[in-house]
Amino acid sequence: MSNTSQEFDTNISICRNIFTKKAKDYGTSWRILRPSSLTDQIFIKANRIRSIEEKGVQKIQEDIKDEFIAIINYSVMALIQLNHKPQGSENDLKMPLDEVIGLYDKYIQEAKALMMNKNHDYGEAWRDMRVSSLTDIILMKILRLKQIEDNKGKTIISEGPEGSYNDMINYSMFALIKISE
Repeated sequence: MSNTSQEFDTNISICRNIFTKKAKDYGTSWRILRPSSLTDQIFIKANRIRSIEEKGVQKIQEDIKDEFIAIINYSVMALIQLNHKPQGSENDLKMPLDEVIGLYDKYIQEAKALMMNKNHDYGEAWRDMRVSSLTDIILMKILRLKQIEDNKGKTIISEGPEGSYNDMINYSMFALIKISE
């Protein structure tokens, strides 16, 4: 296996740094968002990536790497919201920086462990994929997740929302790794 673990750590350090700086600037104001709103934010980011890929030009000079980073960070926010629901008061929306960063690290480590296990089983097939295919898979995961959310989280045979967010973290990470090669 290649240096996927190290490449993950290098890229997640960039994502975590951005997440931390924004948490210092804005606090945990994102805690007001429901997971479905975070899913929609992820959709906007992934849709912009696909639009740029298809058009070949962009008018706003933000790199698509920034959009993949945002997908990772919004996915972590959604995992926090799913598992640490605010009770509704403004005070409950606030979370100390060290606590939110601890949760960020927890969910990233869970996503990385899943990625490493899947990489073992699939032989890192993603390395032979195009970034545009990774974008399409992220969009498909979002559409599946929106359906699960519309079904109030109930599934018959499919994994729940946590699996979709973890997959979006990992497919975004694959894209970041491929872009940096």
